[in-house]
Amino acid sequence: MNKYFLLLLVIFLCSLFAFCSYNKKATVYITTSNRQYDLTKMNVEINNSSNNDSIIIIDPSITYQNIDGFGAALTGSSCYNLSQMDKNERFKFLEETFSLKKGYGTSYIRVSIGCSDFSLDEYTCCDEPNIDKFHLTSEEIKYVIPILKEILSINPTIKILASPWTCPKWMKVNNLTELKPYDSWTGGQLNPLYYQDYATYFVKWIEAFQNNNIPIYSITIQNEPLNRGNSASLFMGWEEQRDFIKTALGPALKKANLNTKIYVFDHNYNYDRIEDQFQYPLNIYKDKEASTYITGAAYHNYGGNKQELLNIHQNAPEKELVFTESSIGTWNDGRNLEKRLIADMNELGLGTINNWCKAVIVWNLMLDTYLGPNRPKGCRTCYGAVDIDINDYSTIVRNSHYYMFTHLSAVVKPNAKRIESKDIKDKDLTYCAFKNTDGSFAFVITNNAEKQKKINIQLDKKNISYTLPAKSIASFLWKQ
Repeated sequence: MNKYFLLLLVIFLCSLFAFCSYNKKATVYITTSNRQYDLTKMNVEINNSSNNDSIIIIDPSITYQNIDGFGAALTGSSCYNLSQMDKNERFKFLEETFSLKKGYGTSYIRVSIGCSDFSLDEYTCCDEPNIDKFHLTSEEIKYVIPILKEILSINPTIKILASPWTCPKWMKVNNLTELKPYDSWTGGQLNPLYYQDYATYFVKWIEAFQNNNIPIYSITIQNEPLNRGNSASLFMGWEEQRDFIKTALGPALKKANLNTKIYVFDHNYNYDRIEDQFQYPLNIYKDKEASTYITGAAYHNYGGNKQELLNIHQNAPEKELVFTESSIGTWNDGRNLEKRLIADMNELGLGTINNWCKAVIVWNLMLDTYLGPNRPKGCRTCYGAVDIDINDYSTIVRNSHYYMFTHLSAVVKPNAKRIESKDIKDKDLTYCAFKNTDGSFAFVITNNAEKQKKINIQLDKKNISYTLPAKSIASFLWKQ
């Protein structure tokens, strides 16, 4: 009798333990386009029962790319605005944005090598015609480097991608036939005679930042290489980029023992409709020597369709893809969250990830209420991921891009693996699933409908039932 009683007790305790072990909760972040929910954090139960709501099945056995991270650009303008804030207010914002434990864990930053179209002046780090004259400028020393150091103190694992908008003017020519000196920040081409000097320029810049304890994880060769009209710009067709990498930059980085990743292109999906530049990265990859130095390709979305990402991946699956720039502005009603929140998450965040991107970086992290500071020839119509009030340098308004990268960063950690999520046919829902290196799972979904939607996320017979508010983003994080 005692043995029978003990057996029943063991069975009961095992069942109770199993029940309790399943009674776990997922963390959920919610943002709605009307700001009723604003990165609102809450918990939802994980249970054994499902309902008749739309079921999304997550399958960790089917895997895709690893994730490097999400973030924004720390331009000279953004760093200037941050530097004007009270140091306690600034730290609060940076901690909220970048901290892995106390914030959203934003994990990727883009900076410019020399000036960008959102710098305080036009410059490179070697404006005198001698590469030995290389030096960091006041913009880096006073604004960019201090802000980067503060962010690295909050999140030491942050990745930094760097891109030049132009080479030094003394390296430019009008074209590769006449090879006449070209004294302009806008346009021109790199004189092949200066390939070695320009490669040295990259090495010196990376080492200068490393000497300030700021590691540079990756670079692109030229921001928007097909754009001749940007206020700081340089035309560099795929043949030029190929030759520069294989004859100068690749060997120079290797000789300097720099492991900085190289991404080619860094421009629009449609190659600015320049026919002989179509499939720019694939043309470079065909050169085996150049290809050995190249990690992958970077894209912007100012022209064309993100379907091009899938096309490039299918033709070069061994190479990586990253998304490195998109902006909101007056042209797309960028401060209107009801118009931009879901559209930007679907296009930039989930859209690029579902087409094999490892990272997603948008343009300026912070601009002021007057879209600046900016130069007379720079963009006068761009908004930041956040806007800060110039009257107090304290009041911050978060725009769609901020919600996009923080919703992803909060639950999808660096080196996570994108995994399969499927079996729902609803045009109003867009989503993606991930497995983090600590064994936790992440799921990000948008509801583009004007009404709430009930969903049921299913993984290994465990279920998360949730009602998505109308026009909302939801990010889930949990362990089984």
